[in-house]
Amino acid sequence: MDWKTFQALLSGVNKYSTAFGRVWLSVVFVFRVMVYVVAAERVWGDEQKDFDCNTKQPGCANVCYDHFFPISHIRLWALQLIFVTCPSFMVVMHVAYRDDRERKYRAKHGDNSKLYSNTGKKHGGLWWTYLISLFVKTGIEVAFLYILHHIYNSFYLPRLVKCEVSPCPNQVDCYIGHPTEKKVFTYFMVGASALCIVLNICEIIYLISKRIVRIANKIKRRHRNIAVHHDNFDDPFNNCEPTMARLDLKEKPPSFKTACNSSYRPTRLKLEEKIRASAPNLSSTS
Repeated sequence: MDWKTFQALLSGVNKYSTAFGRVWLSVVFVFRVMVYVVAAERVWGDEQKDFDCNTKQPGCANVCYDHFFPISHIRLWALQLIFVTCPSFMVVMHVAYRDDRERKYRAKHGDNSKLYSNTGKKHGGLWWTYLISLFVKTGIEVAFLYILHHIYNSFYLPRLVKCEVSPCPNQVDCYIGHPTEKKVFTYFMVGASALCIVLNICEIIYLISKRIVRIANKIKRRHRNIAVHHDNFDDPFNNCEPTMARLDLKEKPPSFKTACNSSYRPTRLKLEEKIRASAPNLSSTS
């Protein structure tokens, strides 16, 4: 893989990451990949040549080196960087899958139709993919730190090791090349790995807390809408009662009782006023 392809992949990861994810990517690329390529690889070099034992017994130095360094620091860090960066590409592949589905959906239903509002937005399956990638990255970092500590018994690199492995005739003193420089780079890479673990944990907490807040706001909004919906439906039912009564009166002929007590009563009162007005005033004649 050339640097342009690697840069394109990293830019894709950076595009769909949160603020913590962008800081994590900067730490990985600047403080780990660049230090590994520029400095650490040269410091270790052909370390088996620099591993010197005070014996001329054939094969003793090789066996002692293999006993104390079953896997080189530099190769272990190379594997760690490869495995750590792979889960981030899961997010890029998921977004590419969404883009492909969006393109097929538009080709089938027209350019104005949309399957996703934003293919890179962390909702639904993409949110779970991103969260799983964070857990996988954190697990890989912790696993490689444990392997490094377990193989060498600590992160400390001594200047002198004593070897009693066959075919060495007796206890042999072996000296490691550039021990102080290797120790500094070991502590630096372990510190960068621990920083990446902290950033991953912070991002996991940020994503989960943000999701909980969004769900809580959605539930509150739903309850508020239900309450407003019930309030709006209470008044129309109350206002419909007189209307329904009037409709019933139009459909059924009124009885004598309803005519006297309801809307027919004003007509009767008007008729009585006309009769009184037309009758002679007997009091005035007398």
